Amino acid sequence: MNIPYPFPNARLLVFAKAPVPGRVKTRLAGRLGTRGAAMLYRQLLRRTLRIAHAARLCPLELWCAPDARHGFFVACRREYGARLRRQCAGDLGQRMSHALNRTLAAGHPAVLIGGDCASLGEAELRATFGLLAAGHEAVLGPAADGGYVLIGLNRSCPTLFRGIAWSAPTVLAATRRRLRGAGITWAELAPGWDVDTPADLRRLRQSPAGSLSPR
Repeated sequence: MNIPYPFPNARLLVFAKAPVPGRVKTRLAGRLGTRGAAMLYRQLLRRTLRIAHAARLCPLELWCAPDARHGFFVACRREYGARLRRQCAGDLGQRMSHALNRTLAAGHPAVLIGGDCASLGEAELRATFGLLAAGHEAVLGPAADGGYVLIGLNRSCPTLFRGIAWSAPTVLAATRRRLRGAGITWAELAPGWDVDTPADLRRLRQSPAGSLSPR
């Protein structure tokens, strides 16, 4: 028996890279090795998809790089019911803009997350979709490193991601300025965190999701 989605018109977009050793979680390779870092990335992404699939808030899309042909992505489609999409070329801002604007142009409010955010759970996702449904034009999930772990949009903002220095501690502040300048109202969740550095890895090992972390 299929349970209806509470937000059937919305879409949850999960950004992911093919889990190739040496291509993902490179800042953790010194601690875990390239294979260990890739394995951790797989585990984090599966956790994210498992939570999203179990929550059944709206249709789930896995936006893949460099394309959707990797066997891991095919397995995720089968296991979690995610529709596979290919990320476009370009920097992170261009790829996020393409995915969000394509979804919005089809008439769907969109929430975009990375696959490696250990702090995101069903409660945060449900709150985000609820805020969008209540009329907020955007939702941000701030990250401890000065970026954000989640962004949700009800309307397009063509300049939102242009010229931002990604991976810098100023990403969140720059995004707030862009939203304010475009006259977009937004809400924010409590701060979260993702797993990029050895310090993040230590935090992961102490968190409820710590069983994911290679020892």
